[in-house]
Amino acid sequence: MAAADQGPSPAVPGVTVVGPPVPRAEEVLTPGALAFVAGLHRAFEGRRQELLAARRERRAEIARTGTLDFLPHTADVRSGDWKVAPAPRALTDRRVEITGPTDRKMVVNALNSGAKVWLADFEDATAPTWENVLSGQVNLTDAFEGRIDFTSEQGKAYALKPAAELATVVVRPRGWHLDERHLTVDGTPVAGALVDFGLYFFHNAARLIAKGEQDPNSGPYFYLPKTEGHLEARLWNEVFTHAQAALGIPHGTIRATVLIETVTAAFEMDEILYELRDHAAGLNAGRWDYLFSIVKNFRDGGERYVLPDRNTVTMASPFMAAYTRLLVQTCHRRGAHAIGGMAAFIPSRKDPEVNAAALVKVRADKEREASGGFDGSWVAHPDLVPVARACFDAVLGERPHQKDNPGSPEQVTPAELLDVAGAGGSCTRTGLHNAVQVGVRYIEAWLRGLGAVGIFHMMEDAATAEISRSQIWQWIHNGVVLADTGEKTTAELVRRLVAEELASLRAESGEEAYAAGRWTEAAALFEQVALAEDFPDFLTLPALALID
Repeated sequence: MAAADQGPSPAVPGVTVVGPPVPRAEEVLTPGALAFVAGLHRAFEGRRQELLAARRERRAEIARTGTLDFLPHTADVRSGDWKVAPAPRALTDRRVEITGPTDRKMVVNALNSGAKVWLADFEDATAPTWENVLSGQVNLTDAFEGRIDFTSEQGKAYALKPAAELATVVVRPRGWHLDERHLTVDGTPVAGALVDFGLYFFHNAARLIAKGEQDPNSGPYFYLPKTEGHLEARLWNEVFTHAQAALGIPHGTIRATVLIETVTAAFEMDEILYELRDHAAGLNAGRWDYLFSIVKNFRDGGERYVLPDRNTVTMASPFMAAYTRLLVQTCHRRGAHAIGGMAAFIPSRKDPEVNAAALVKVRADKEREASGGFDGSWVAHPDLVPVARACFDAVLGERPHQKDNPGSPEQVTPAELLDVAGAGGSCTRTGLHNAVQVGVRYIEAWLRGLGAVGIFHMMEDAATAEISRSQIWQWIHNGVVLADTGEKTTAELVRRLVAEELASLRAESGEEAYAAGRWTEAAALFEQVALAEDFPDFLTLPALALID
């Protein structure tokens, strides 16, 4: 299908593409690829919808009971003596992983960064415009073929290093909840997860396997986001099995690392690995979405679940420390990698004092993870790769991982996982203001097609924007009084802060630049998802209608 073509595909009955023209789209949307994605949709869309309905039912149960526990009917899985499949060579040493979107500059910089793994992100770090979805696929294939390069507006040229020095690519497709409205099968939008996975796997699986015979850094590997329980992991396993069989690829070739970034998944880590055991590579502590999930699921659970200022909740907070202890224990008992959370700081080349203070925190965070048993961790910027690597090198030495470390001997209880009140901290006007600033600024960039955005020296993505707006919703609906001013958190106060932020941005950027942005739409959307009476599950759902 040519990039400018729209409508039904004559070569693939039932498939329709509706979207703006994208350069080189015909290389991605081939009849074979569209037929493959259509096959995935027809096989699994019904089950996806059942699982999304099950999410709503579970959330209603949490609202009714105000708690969570380990599943009684899967106790035999938790107590059983089983392990996941051994890691392939490319995923044996994962001490530093870098994350980022799939634009051309990031592809080159991430692969060249010195990290062991690059998480090529079609999810929270990518605004899913049709151009971003398709160009990301083109860029990855170009990278594998060694034909990617990039020249900046300033004339700086970027090119790949030798293959042996490049990071291993692990692709993160979108979560199960997002539709891809530009691609329908039999009149129904295809899951964004199946579009991202299907197009990538169809075009690159055989290429990566062939490359892997000479280059140990290649293989069809994935990160799975937003998983809320083991049945959703089972669906992914069925997708993998179907995809491998359809393309004649040996069962178990795919490897997947699951982000434990929802509180419900934290209670099903063993079960998630068990469902994916032929394809599992590990679990990751997706800390930002995890906080969002706690607010979302326990938003009406009363004062004990009110999350204090986001920036005061660290991985040393008792409930976060319990979550990471359980992750390491679970992974290493099952022979899987335990991967730590994101260091989102963006180094400044203009402010050495900001850098020095932030790097102390980054180093402490990575030292804590390495000493706590993690096998690797994430960074958002290439300059942080050597910082994180030094922390893990000090613990691992020449070993590729520390799966022989069972982690803390302390058994983690449900009460510890849910002890949000034990985090201490407070809710302040400063924190409320920061939530407004981050939320509005991020959404405006997202509407312009940018999913990873530097704000106040931090790399923000959809997860941190979700925390910002969900905290505001929680504080309002729990009548939180701000510790530093004595004000009650209300919708009126938030609207006033939003208006003040827009005025500040207008003054800061100038009339012309402000008018060129999408600030009015961003502010309206932020107020919609932060102030609605009924809590919207994801801010990206209403936002999808505002992008091409």
